[in-house]
Amino acid sequence: MNNTETGTIEKQKEIKNWFDNTYSVRGFFYLRPVRAYKIFPSILEFEKGHKVLDVACGLGRLLEASKEFGVELHGFDISDVAIEKAKQVLPEAHLQTANAEEIPYPDNTFDRITCLGSLERMLDLEKVLNEIKRVAKPGAKILFLVRNKNGWTWKITKDILKAKVKASHQGAKSQEEWSSLFEKIGFEIKDILPDQYPIKKRQRIMSLGLGKIDYYNVSEAIVPMKYVHEYIYVLDNVK
Repeated sequence: MNNTETGTIEKQKEIKNWFDNTYSVRGFFYLRPVRAYKIFPSILEFEKGHKVLDVACGLGRLLEASKEFGVELHGFDISDVAIEKAKQVLPEAHLQTANAEEIPYPDNTFDRITCLGSLERMLDLEKVLNEIKRVAKPGAKILFLVRNKNGWTWKITKDILKAKVKASHQGAKSQEEWSSLFEKIGFEIKDILPDQYPIKKRQRIMSLGLGKIDYYNVSEAIVPMKYVHEYIYVLDNVK
């Protein structure tokens, strides 16, 4: 084993340990509420019988929000703690500990795949994306929620205040960089949307918590797309 491989293994252990500790200490408070995840199966048009995989599923919030669609739930995460906690909430789901660089499923398995707020933390993005492409069926729909390095919050907290958490391998790319990467792997970009959670939170605040917030339909951001905090990418798996 060379120095590069050794360094990669050590970095993966560091990332795993950070998430194990975070989920142990903060638990579900680390994540968005379940209602915030309802937009994703809506965008991907989940249908009864679909086999769904959530890559880096964490505590299973996306899968929990998907139960009402009658889909077959699968998820994996690098954190043993996350999977243990997720199994308590989702005994009906197929959950396991795994690394996204070696997805433990056969080729052409899934109709829908999601990866939310995690891709930018992974070490070998091309390897991960090729693995996702491999386990996706031809024509499968794939959704990523990814960090925008030109977003105002990233610029302030990470670039100016230097608050990047190195142990969890925090990262970000511009819209142009994400698009180029996805197209290089062979995905077809169907849509790029602003992250919906900040928009829904603003709507909830403006209604003083009294208004009915639609968590299933997409709303427009009030800031230019170039500066939104995170992007929702909707892709087709072209084979």
